[in-house]
Amino acid sequence: MKGLISPPAIYLYREFVDFRKSINGLAALVESETDLSLDSGALFLFTNKQRDKMKVLYWDNTGFALWYKRLEKDKFKWPSREKHQVFTLSGEEFERLLSGFTIIGHKPIEIHSFTMS
Repeated sequence: MKGLISPPAIYLYREFVDFRKSINGLAALVESETDLSLDSGALFLFTNKQRDKMKVLYWDNTGFALWYKRLEKDKFKWPSREKHQVFTLSGEEFERLLSGFTIIGHKPIEIHSFTMS
């Protein structure tokens, strides 16, 4: 999703969800279990019980969009033992999560730029 949208916030829902839920079911979950605004343009991340699939729900000013990713050989490093129901992620943490890296309890990798003389 890199470069496709610039969300004002990224929220990760900690508990796994029934992946038969689509846009309406996931939107109802956000409305009933959080106080977050669905029409803010924020991304809402959900995973299945096996942690090998992710759905991303967001509002793009014309309607809801749902993005789906399935990992072939790995599992998403989802925070399953944390106390918070919803986490706020940075764009970098989101990209790391999509790439299969752990995001909770680890500092992001610093990228140093250099110039050649």
